[in-house]
Amino acid sequence: MIMAGGSGQRLWPLSRTTHPKQLLPMAGGRSLLAMAWDRLDGLIAPPKRLVCSAERFREPISHALEGLAQENFLGEPLGRDTLNAVALSAAVLERRNARATFAVLTSDHIIEPADDFRQRLAEGFKVVEADPSRFVTFAITPTYPATAYGYVERGQALSGFQDAFAATRFVEKPDRARAEQYLASGAFGWNSGMFIFSAHAFLQAVERFCPANFAGMNEIARAWDTPKQRETLERVYPTLPKISIDYAIMEPASKQDGTHNCRVCVLPMSVQWLDIGSYPSYGQVLEPDAQRNRSNAHWTNIASTGCLVLSDDPTHVIATVGCEDLIVVHTKDATLVCPLSKSERVKEAAEHAPSAVR
Repeated sequence: MIMAGGSGQRLWPLSRTTHPKQLLPMAGGRSLLAMAWDRLDGLIAPPKRLVCSAERFREPISHALEGLAQENFLGEPLGRDTLNAVALSAAVLERRNARATFAVLTSDHIIEPADDFRQRLAEGFKVVEADPSRFVTFAITPTYPATAYGYVERGQALSGFQDAFAATRFVEKPDRARAEQYLASGAFGWNSGMFIFSAHAFLQAVERFCPANFAGMNEIARAWDTPKQRETLERVYPTLPKISIDYAIMEPASKQDGTHNCRVCVLPMSVQWLDIGSYPSYGQVLEPDAQRNRSNAHWTNIASTGCLVLSDDPTHVIATVGCEDLIVVHTKDATLVCPLSKSERVKEAAEHAPSAVR
C-alpha cells in the first residue's frame, strides 16, 4: 500500500490541494507517486498494489498509475494521519484474505537503486511471513547527523535472516548533539516511514493501543463491499482520533517487555534516499551550476548565487539580478519569493493564501 495523502504545503505554490506534491513532475518528468509505483515492478504485481489517498485525488491518481484497480484505491474522505490510513488498508486486506501481509510504502521519496530497495522489501516480507507477530520497519543508513528525521535503534540480530534486527527504540527528530551521537554509534538509522505487517496482527495492535480508532475502523470494515460502504466511511472516518503510526503503534510496541504479542524488527536499507518535503530537498533533484544555482525555468541570471528558481510555465521568463540564496517559484496564479533559510515557513504562506490558490 502506497500512502499518497500528504498535502505538500511546504512546496506551495507548485503543490496545491487539487494537485499535491506526489503528482508533481520531478527530474525526468516522472512524479514521485509514479516512481513509487514503478519501484515495485518485478516484486509485486499491479493487482496487489493499493494506494491510500484523499478521495478527491482518485481521478488524477488513477490516470497517473496504469494498472491501479479502482477497488485498490482507498479514498479517505478526510486526512486523519498515518495510523488511520494504515489501519484502513489492514481492515480492507483482512476482509479479502485473513492471512494478508502487506507493506506500507511512501510516495514522497526518491530511492535508488531500485534493485536494492526491492531486495530489502522482499527480505522484510520473509521476516513477517515467518512470524506474523513481527512488525518490520526499514531504517535508512544515515549519511549525516540529520535533525529533521526520526531515528530507529537496532538491537539484537534476528537469526536466520540477512541483516535484520530487533528494534529497541524510536526517537523523534533529535537535536544536533544527539544526532551526532547516533551517527557515531552505528546503531541508528533514519526512520523511513516504510513498514511490513500482518494485517490481522496490526489490527490487534490498534485495538490494544488505540481502541477508539479500532472501534471506528471495525465499523468501516463491516460495511466494506456492501451498499453501506461509502456512507459508513464518510460518516465514521472523520471522527477517528488523528495520530501517526509511529506515536500510536511503533513506539509503544517497541517498548513492550515481552508479554506483548507483537515484536518490532528493523531492517537497515543502504540506499540513496531523498525525502522531498521542502524546496531545499526538491532542489537536490536538479543539477547545480557553478554558482550553486538550480533551476527548471526559463531563467535569466545576472550575478545570482545559491538560488532555486522554478516554474511550471516554460514560456515565462524569470530574471534575477545579484540575488543570493533565494527560492523563486512561478505558477500561473501564484508566485513565491523566499530566502532558502526560511523555507520551512512556506507552509505559513500556503495557509494564508486565498482559498482559490491553496
